Amino acid sequence: MIDSHAHLNDERFNEDLAEVVERAWQSGLTGIINVGYDIPSSYRALRLARENPQMHAVVGVHPHDANDVDEAALAVIQELAQEPKVVAIGETGLDYFYDHSPRDVQRSAFRLHLSLARRLDLPVVIHSRDAVADTLTIVKEYPDVRCLLHCYSGSLETAKQYVALGHFLSFAGPISFKNANRLQEVAQALPLEHVLIETDSPYLAPVPKRGKRNEPAYVLHVAQKLAELHAVSLETVMEITRKNTCSFFGIS
Repeated sequence: MIDSHAHLNDERFNEDLAEVVERAWQSGLTGIINVGYDIPSSYRALRLARENPQMHAVVGVHPHDANDVDEAALAVIQELAQEPKVVAIGETGLDYFYDHSPRDVQRSAFRLHLSLARRLDLPVVIHSRDAVADTLTIVKEYPDVRCLLHCYSGSLETAKQYVALGHFLSFAGPISFKNANRLQEVAQALPLEHVLIETDSPYLAPVPKRGKRNEPAYVLHVAQKLAELHAVSLETVMEITRKNTCSFFGIS
């Protein structure tokens, strides 16, 4: 398995990072994609990737901090993205739930990330919350950029539009929650060939770890739930999602 979206660059792992990483490998993980959410965390994601052969990095600025996306920030992201261990731009996107940055600023920053990814021929990891229409509209403006909707929580109709465009969707701990019937229906209906699995550590720990700090080892529970929903073996889900992750990010 590969955890396609983790934040081991988060300060909540400062005290026991080595133990967390060891548990990940012991659980059967063969890779972790650490995702930046601002400039400092992007640097940390790259440092982790350099120090661990089985890790890769994604660099960018989260929509919460879209106010900070200026020419200087983009220059740093572009410089970091030249590193071989950097496999995507992000996480970028739109978050109309918290609105920590003005919506027009978020949309501008999102487009700047997508434009950079197109120039560098890199895929993009997208965060989208309460911004379904605008996210899809902007993604359609960049048909040549490969996109991953991380921690997908939208409708089946929207998911099918992304799949039709050739993009991927990733599911995390919420598909294991007892009240997640609609999300489970979406995950069940989508072809596994367009699905990745993730933890979004340290957030959104799956059942039976819900309420605890999440970590990459727990992605096993996401895979188990996905296997249950598709009525296939756990090994099948592990193999298909691993191949999808390697294909999307261009890693071996």
